[in-house]
Amino acid sequence: MAQFPGRSPTSVAMRRIQAELNEWLLHPPEGCRLESFEPLLNWVILVQGPENSPAPGLPRLYDGELFRLAINFGDHYPLEPPEVLFVPPSPVHPHIYSNGHICLDILYDGRNGGWSPALTVNKIALSLRSMLASNTNKARPAGDMDYCQRTRGRSPKQTNWEFDDDKV
Repeated sequence: MAQFPGRSPTSVAMRRIQAELNEWLLHPPEGCRLESFEPLLNWVILVQGPENSPAPGLPRLYDGELFRLAINFGDHYPLEPPEVLFVPPSPVHPHIYSNGHICLDILYDGRNGGWSPALTVNKIALSLRSMLASNTNKARPAGDMDYCQRTRGRSPKQTNWEFDDDKV
């Protein structure tokens, strides 16, 4: 097994991550490409902006854009969610901060989080593309600059998120 300085991933975590990598390599989600998975606990995924719009006649807000998504697996994955964030520049979206933090319940556990060990990186990537595809307002969240200053250098998993908008 590979060595990870300062880390002690469980054997369950390592088997699960390897299985997800194998599945991804065989069946990558539409519009996503694995750019890097070295070391195994840190992936970078290229996410194409969806070509479709949320409804006929509405603009395709992210068509032709390409984003990088960082996935950092914890030692107890999948019992705890991975850290997931866009590598800046992040998509301009009401639930994505300019520092790459994403307000989406399935990325977090604990109070009102929606993480489940049944979720996979493949499903996370599909959910994020769907979130982009359904957006009708290319704007940052309210308080973006203040949030980014307060959370500089911190994981998005340390934020106490409030999930109250399921429209975007």
